[in-house]
Amino acid sequence: MAESPQHGAASTYRRDAQGTRLRLLDAASELFAERGYERATVRDIAARAGANQALLFRYFGSKKALFGEVMARGGQEQLRTTPAERLFEVALRGMLADGGEGADRSLEVCLRSIGGSDEIADALRGLGEEYAAVLATLSESDTGSLRGDLALSWLLGIGLMRVVVGKEPLASADPDMVCRLVVGALGGMLESLPQDGKADGESGGIPE
Repeated sequence: MAESPQHGAASTYRRDAQGTRLRLLDAASELFAERGYERATVRDIAARAGANQALLFRYFGSKKALFGEVMARGGQEQLRTTPAERLFEVALRGMLADGGEGADRSLEVCLRSIGGSDEIADALRGLGEEYAAVLATLSESDTGSLRGDLALSWLLGIGLMRVVVGKEPLASADPDMVCRLVVGALGGMLESLPQDGKADGESGGIPE
């Protein structure tokens, strides 16, 4: 049965609205990763999405709510869909991708947004705690929670030096090489971490 004109118009509106909402999320993710929460303005997000600010507020309510959705879409989705033993490498590769197409930039957003409002800091802290808790499950040691925190600290430290500081040679290092070196070395602390990232000739062991 053919669609009525009214039903067809409503369907088109929903598709257009969904497309605009996704463009706003994509633009916000890019700008939060490039500038951090405080310096990414609503005006610039809307402009990059090819929309106006009124639509941003209609779909998300506020910049803070938009930030929350960006983090939920990236970090929370990564936590839900990535096996624990692959989480560190997947998150690391996301930061090393330098904003490449399809890369998750949620941890990059975290790095650039640290020092924002208390509510933003709480949201970032909460996401970090979730990552650390998952990483802690990769160790059967009594110090598993500490090891999870240390792994997360290393992950964020690498991101800080490469993405924010731009420290060479890390800033331009090949992502595969970085992953081989880091995942191989980390395997001694998180015993269940896959060892296929270990560079040839490296033990990567850390004494108990």
